[in-house]
Amino acid sequence: MPYDIAIDASRTTVARVTGTEHYAHRLISGLIDLNNTLEQPHRLSLYFRDAPAGDLFPASDHTTYHVIPFPRLWTHLRFAAALVQHRPDVTFVPAHTLPFVFPGRSVVTIHDLGYLRFPQAHPTRQRAYLDLTTRYSANRASLILADSQATADDLHAFYRVNPTKIRVVYPGVDVPSAGEGLHLSAKYGIPNSYLVFIGTLQPRKNIERLIRAFTHWKRSNPDSEVGLVLAGGKGWLFDEAWLADVEGVYLTGYIDEADKGSLLRRAMGMVFPSLYEGFGFPVVEAMHVGTPVIASNTSSLPELVADAGIQIDPLDEDALISAIDLLVSHADLRQSLREKGYQQAAQFTWEQAAQQTLDALVAAASS
Repeated sequence: MPYDIAIDASRTTVARVTGTEHYAHRLISGLIDLNNTLEQPHRLSLYFRDAPAGDLFPASDHTTYHVIPFPRLWTHLRFAAALVQHRPDVTFVPAHTLPFVFPGRSVVTIHDLGYLRFPQAHPTRQRAYLDLTTRYSANRASLILADSQATADDLHAFYRVNPTKIRVVYPGVDVPSAGEGLHLSAKYGIPNSYLVFIGTLQPRKNIERLIRAFTHWKRSNPDSEVGLVLAGGKGWLFDEAWLADVEGVYLTGYIDEADKGSLLRRAMGMVFPSLYEGFGFPVVEAMHVGTPVIASNTSSLPELVADAGIQIDPLDEDALISAIDLLVSHADLRQSLREKGYQQAAQFTWEQAAQQTLDALVAAASS
């Protein structure tokens, strides 16, 4: 039977898009497309704080928009009031924060608990807010969507959430656009031959150890023209001392989204020794375009990489050095990983994520 499904779409209209905003937009788009194909479509009500562009989501006769501006505490005051008024069968929030008071059943996506695994990587007030809202949402929700089994395990370990209440729903991962890539070297000041890391430059991403490992490898291979490109902005607790007396390391700052595909395709490999990831989008994007991957064997990354990349202990600097040497030195290995990567990355689709999310919403509404 059709249900009234309320969806918090407020994240889809923010000016600066990060991973959570991209997830919300692509998943909601997938839900609308999927719902349009059903013999008995559900009634989707999307709630916004700011008016969306007319083409933000697919057209649908079964979707209504509610724009309810409010300056602060939109989720806990304005969105909550709208839910009290409209009384949907189930509410879906594609981020970790459910309203503190609202009626009925609910489904929430919890992307990761990195603020508990690595509290030093978050400002104190931000960490306290994340803990408060995520702990509440994990208990209040009828069902929880986790981006990975690693996140599901953390929910049980830290918040004692019953595993039967959690569904692992992997996000889809888009193939980065090809772009022209003709002026990458000039635009970003990078060499023609390089390994690449994409992400915010912060301690949780293990940047200091990555730079040390590459510097050690570079000193052992002085004739190599391979550089290390760190593509991303400097984040919380970035330390300029990491770059002291290093050669062959290039910082691009934030890269244009249109350049990401070309940057990945032209790389000899991606090195992603992150200490913790709820879901590591960059490694799947790299595999999508045939770029071999070196990744950590912790948190969600083994689920994403499987045997399609080189997995290393992110705390073992020697292992990272050896992996870099192995990847750079063996063209046949790079080709093997390239072929496996295509197949591995193809598993992560927004169509599958939308179907599994809709199944969860129906299960919550009907329980």
